[in-house]
Amino acid sequence: MARGLDVITIGRAGVDLYGAQIGGRLEDMRSFDKYIGGSPTNTACGAARLGLKAALIARVGDEHMGRFIREQLVREGVDVRGVKTDPERLTALVILGIRDQEQFPLIFYRDNCADMALCEDDIDPDFIAEARAVVASGTHLSHPQTTAATLKALRLARENGAQTALDIDYRPNLWGLAGHGAGEERFIASDKVTARLQEHLHLFDLIVGTEEEFAIAGGSTDTVTALRAVRAVTGATLVCKRGAQGATAFVGEIPDDLDEGQSGPGFPIEVFNVLGAGDGFMGGLLKGWLDGEDWPTAIKYANACGAFAVSRHGCTPAYPSWEELQYFFERGVVRPDLRHDVPLEQVHWASNRQRSRNGGAWSVMRVFAFDHRAQMEEMEGATPARIGAFKQLCLRAALEVQGGQAGYGILCDGRLGRDALYRAEGTGLWIGRPAEWPGSRPLALEPQLGPDLGGLIEWPQDQVVKCLCFAHPDDDPAIRAAQEETVLRLFTAARRNRLEFLLEVIPSRVGPVDEDSTARVIQRFYDIGVFPDWWKLEPFRSEAAWAGAVATIERNDARVRGIVVLGLDAPEEELAAAFALAARQPLVRGFAVGRTIFGDAARVWFRGEMDDGAAVAQMTERFARLCRIWDNARAGAAAAG
Repeated sequence: MARGLDVITIGRAGVDLYGAQIGGRLEDMRSFDKYIGGSPTNTACGAARLGLKAALIARVGDEHMGRFIREQLVREGVDVRGVKTDPERLTALVILGIRDQEQFPLIFYRDNCADMALCEDDIDPDFIAEARAVVASGTHLSHPQTTAATLKALRLARENGAQTALDIDYRPNLWGLAGHGAGEERFIASDKVTARLQEHLHLFDLIVGTEEEFAIAGGSTDTVTALRAVRAVTGATLVCKRGAQGATAFVGEIPDDLDEGQSGPGFPIEVFNVLGAGDGFMGGLLKGWLDGEDWPTAIKYANACGAFAVSRHGCTPAYPSWEELQYFFERGVVRPDLRHDVPLEQVHWASNRQRSRNGGAWSVMRVFAFDHRAQMEEMEGATPARIGAFKQLCLRAALEVQGGQAGYGILCDGRLGRDALYRAEGTGLWIGRPAEWPGSRPLALEPQLGPDLGGLIEWPQDQVVKCLCFAHPDDDPAIRAAQEETVLRLFTAARRNRLEFLLEVIPSRVGPVDEDSTARVIQRFYDIGVFPDWWKLEPFRSEAAWAGAVATIERNDARVRGIVVLGLDAPEEELAAAFALAARQPLVRGFAVGRTIFGDAARVWFRGEMDDGAAVAQMTERFARLCRIWDNARAGAAAAG
């Protein structure tokens, strides 16, 4: 029977607050990065990144962190139909840190948390029937209610002919065996825990754990003895994670020497952060297992995914995409600190770009650009306060046209347009925010960013750093060097803050241009190490100019998000012709146009000769019409083949 899901994981779902500073105590952390966490949640994301159709069954709270988990899972491509919202309990939190290469302190905030309220009613038989495999977490066998829910899912899976797996996932203090400060503790012997686990081991086709986890499952600190005790109650394949020695699979009897099991190649990398490495390993193992690979190949995938996790900050953010994994296998370990391998990190970033919070990939971009500052300041009657108020009207128009649909966005600044920018968050709009000082050449940046660009840390995660650089291929060397240094510094800061970057270039505003002028500018930025997620380009008048620009981008970065066409205050008729030409290029995702939409309304509104409603109505009509023009142009290009 064809199934819609490859794997469903069940269990913990929480928020990880990772200390951003490295090498200090948790007591000394100044700030924290926020990620989704919990072993089954991490595993589902890791599997999804490798191309499996993954889903999660868990509970989250009816609050901001619960919504964050749900939205982030969607961005990762994980099915969230099994994620229930608990109206009474809070989402679990974990505070973690990287003390050094051997100490990774963590504190679990899980007292009566949402995911431990999972119950049998949360397990939908029809949902379970969609999956080829169900993966349980040992933590959810620690309490009667979550055990009942887990057992129901396993029973249904087995009745449907699906495979079942257990990640032993042993955390002593989650079994009540250690205090709050002992979250880092990985092993405390307990006959009670051993008996509880062994009661259910026969339900699984695959059991995965570290040597310490098999010690608790088998009731012995001697790994061979423990594995044999587990084998006595289950015929499952046992995969034992052995740290620097990699991992070994045991299909039948347990040999005297662990090296006699089936192993895959390991990878010599620097240990930076072990937290979440086992979950990354599990995602890779599931990929190989469910794809029908032999155990050495599946363990190769798993070891590599674990290596990525060990070398990076965070759990889920560290896991590779399938494309990245293949790149790694082909290229090998160039440097052991993978997070500092620049080409590898570019593949990691570009192949794991987040979807929108409704799961879309921004393949269509209809953007109302009202990030203009100098142009509005020059208008009669404009003051900073009135400009801010007008930008809120622009946002109203954008939302009217969007109507809750995907594929719409805005460009809005944070200096004059702050209130509109704040209101746009959470609306589903794509949001770009300018960093350049208007009209500057050589390029200068908004003072709010600070001389060290530290202001970017204040930008929400979904805001795209937009930079307009007036660059020309024949620029004076001094101007070129100054502008390139600024763009590279901004790009680097954006990437460090995990913000996407849009680079806008308009050579025609600097000097005479020919059909390859923009392509030459684009190539120069790639040559200095700038890899924008988005390009914003002027509307070329020839097929050759478009072909040259697109070819240059694709030659340097096949994983780029795409291009949006700017408007340059052109009349609508000119834009329609420009759209028709641009739409022939699949890499052009849409447009980002401003004054063609808001120019007339702004001039009249600032003079006090138009009310808010009329201004919004006019901008709504013009933005909607441009959207139709673009959509028709794209449809026409597609029909023409």
